[in-house]
Amino acid sequence: RLNAESPLHLIFTETIDASHGLQGFQARRIAFNLGLSGKAFKEMTKFVAALYNAYVGSDSALFEINPVLKASDNRIIAVDCKITLDENALFRHKDLAAMRDTREENATEVEAKAVGLNYVDLDGNVGCMVNGAGLAMATMDLIKQAGGEPANFLDVGGTADAKRVEEAFRIILKDDKVEAILVNIFGGIVRCDRVAQGIVDAYKNMGDAINVPIIVRLQGTNAEIAKELIDNSGLDVQSAVEFQEAADKVQAVIG
Repeated sequence: RLNAESPLHLIFTETIDASHGLQGFQARRIAFNLGLSGKAFKEMTKFVAALYNAYVGSDSALFEINPVLKASDNRIIAVDCKITLDENALFRHKDLAAMRDTREENATEVEAKAVGLNYVDLDGNVGCMVNGAGLAMATMDLIKQAGGEPANFLDVGGTADAKRVEEAFRIILKDDKVEAILVNIFGGIVRCDRVAQGIVDAYKNMGDAINVPIIVRLQGTNAEIAKELIDNSGLDVQSAVEFQEAADKVQAVIG
């Protein structure tokens, strides 16, 4: 059994050219590197080929067999298996999609997906609402640097209108560990002032449902106008333009 401390010479890697697929000599090399011979050698080459075909045929992101057993009669058996499917390819595998059991999934993540939000639940205390996956990752780093912990990954996409912002707020606030929410939007395709108005409208629509401080950083087209809209709204929303300014305000509200 290998682990992080195993000598590197015990770990063998086989790189497969996707345009050609797994070659016979590669499957044989895997079996050889495992020290197999005779029937076990032949069984392993078949096993590796079947594993690769199942991986490609199902459009999987991960196929992990751990452990693999060589039985006393030299048969090769998958004792346990972990498979991660690529959701983007499920339209080609309706039989696999039909096996989904949402009762086994995070209920909030399922709800977010149903309304078109990219949401991943985490264990922190600062909720995130961001447009774009890259900016969302940077925002999570910003929260860490401010002394907090991100409560979620949430990418609202390029259309942060009032309805979408409200849905995002409701999803974030389902987590009772959230002590503050940081909204970090870059206005490229969408104008910052429209996003700001969407935040104000969503906040008013939700009434008392929002019971934590909100820091909004809007950068890009009409960012200064957006800041004025937030500052003059009369709502308990703090605006920021610079990254560091947002970090400082997050730090202030979470203590």
